[in-house]
Amino acid sequence: MRVLLKAQFDTEKSNEGIRNGKLPELLKETIDHLKPEAAYFGPEDGCRTCWLVIDLKDSSDIPPTAEPFFAQFNAKVSFTPVMNADDLQKGLSRIR
Repeated sequence: MRVLLKAQFDTEKSNEGIRNGKLPELLKETIDHLKPEAAYFGPEDGCRTCWLVIDLKDSSDIPPTAEPFFAQFNAKVSFTPVMNADDLQKGLSRIR
């Protein structure tokens, strides 16, 4: 299932992660591992934030995907199901 993963990093922890190189390392490892369809980075609600559009094969993929963000940067992490235009058209065609 295509989902939007949003991770908002704790400012103090992410400042430390930038100084010691852990934040760029985590982001590179995460992108290499998850191979997101899209990856965006910017500020939201005063926090460093990343948005990744990823494919989760199973709900059991949530813990190993989220845990590095929680453990290393006290991040707030959310997963939101999303569709591209083709998915939407496919879904709408099944409504009677």
